[in-house]
Amino acid sequence: MNTRTTPAGHILVVDDNRMNRLMLQRGVEQQGHTVELAESGEAALDKLHNESFDLVLLDLIMPGMDGMDVLTTMKDDPSLSHIPVIVVSSVDEVEGVLRCIELGATDYLTKPFDPLLLRARINASLAMKRAHDLERSYVEQVEQEKTQMDQLLVNILPAAIVEELKERDTSVPQLFDESSVLFADLVGFTTMASDATPVELIDRLNLIFSVFDEASERHGLEKIKTIGDAYMAVAGVPIPDPNHAFAAAEVALDMQNEIDQLNEVMRSPYKVRIGISSGPVIGGIVGMKRFIYDLFGDTVNMASRMESLSAPGKIMVSPSTYAYLQHDYEFIEEQVDVKGKGRMIAYALQGRLS
Repeated sequence: MNTRTTPAGHILVVDDNRMNRLMLQRGVEQQGHTVELAESGEAALDKLHNESFDLVLLDLIMPGMDGMDVLTTMKDDPSLSHIPVIVVSSVDEVEGVLRCIELGATDYLTKPFDPLLLRARINASLAMKRAHDLERSYVEQVEQEKTQMDQLLVNILPAAIVEELKERDTSVPQLFDESSVLFADLVGFTTMASDATPVELIDRLNLIFSVFDEASERHGLEKIKTIGDAYMAVAGVPIPDPNHAFAAAEVALDMQNEIDQLNEVMRSPYKVRIGISSGPVIGGIVGMKRFIYDLFGDTVNMASRMESLSAPGKIMVSPSTYAYLQHDYEFIEEQVDVKGKGRMIAYALQGRLS
């Protein structure tokens, strides 16, 4: 009669003696478990690598690869080491059994085996295996959730800042002496999209901003945030880049080019105006619960002013950015009134010098 108290298992019986194999098979199957047979250590390892087992009943003395060799190989293999092993031995093989227990065998059984003892030790080993499987599944779930959380953090914070948070549990605001801040604004986007549904509006923004993201990644800029239909990125933060101004200029030119291509595909009249300024900024995490990484300082304000002074489809840079780029790019000098600065010279970026 089957009085099994644990779920059925898939059990491998390993013994070079055919009669012993059949007796163990019969005793195990009477408990409701499924059984596979192996007549040698080599055959057992082959089955273990090709099938999933919950328990191994392993004869200790076999020609060729004996039970101790099989057990050692299993415990050295991460894919097999978690499978419980009950060593089957003769009464006079105590020393070998003790050695197998030291190597990691779960239990032992003497021949001829007692059916009740066989049942008890199989049930105990299977319960241990299932507890281990549950623990491993939980650990894997925790690791997966941790990976997802790390990926989420990388999506909202610079990767270097995420690493700092993981190492120190905090991020200290930093002053970056050399950077170039870029602002881009879709001119009249909300007005032009007034006839669109909310879903269509967001889809269009996602399409455009994904193109901007690709341009930023291509040239090493860090996207800081989007505000409505405005886009902010920076070069040289949080990883220093001596070519930060050139990287920002290339992203700006790529953005203008990509918008023109999108307009052809979407049959839309979108224009983007862009402002760039170079200099020191302070970078740090803002907020306690819903936090973001943001930039502060006069360089940020100047880049924003340059964007607001730029004409649709144009790129305006401050004198600090012009100082980096003047020998490699073509500019048109303009007199502009900058809020908080008064009248000053700014430069409309035309493209690369041939």
